[in-house]
Amino acid sequence: MNATELFFDTIRKGFNDRLEAQIAHSPNVVNSKDARGFTPLIFATYFGNESAADILLAHGADVDAKDASGNTALLGVCFKGNAVLANKLIDYKADVNATNNEGVTPLIYAVMYNHEAVVKLLLKHKADVSIKDNSGKTAKDYASEKGYSAIAEFLK
Repeated sequence: MNATELFFDTIRKGFNDRLEAQIAHSPNVVNSKDARGFTPLIFATYFGNESAADILLAHGADVDAKDASGNTALLGVCFKGNAVLANKLIDYKADVNATNNEGVTPLIYAVMYNHEAVVKLLLKHKADVSIKDNSGKTAKDYASEKGYSAIAEFLK
C-alpha cells in the first residue's frame, strides 16, 4: 500500500491519531487524490470525520479541490446536511457558490435534501440564490417543486 492509499485508509478507519505522523512523513498526501478523484478532505467530510477535517485543514488542505464529479467537500456536506462541517469549511473560505459537473451548488444540494440549517448557513454567507444548475433550476425551483415551503421563504 502506497502512502496515499495508507492515508485514505487511516481516514476511513478513523485512526486520526496517526494522521499527523503520516503528514510529517509525506506532506504532499494532504492534497493527494484517490482513484475516484477524492481528496483526503472530501473523503474525511464524506464520512463526517470532523477531527480528520480539522487536521487536514490545519495542514493546508485545498478546501475547494474537486473530485471527478466536480464536487468539493462543501458540496458533499451540504448534500448530507452536516451543518457543523459546512460551517467549518466556510470558516476556511470554502466557495459557497462552487458548482459541480451538473451545475449544482451547495445551496441547491441543501435545498434538494431539505437541510434547513445548512440552507440558513449558506444564505448567511452570501450563497447566490440565482445560480441555475444544468437543468436550468435554481434552489428556489427545487424548494417549490418539493413543497419545502419554509425553505422557499428563506430564498425570497
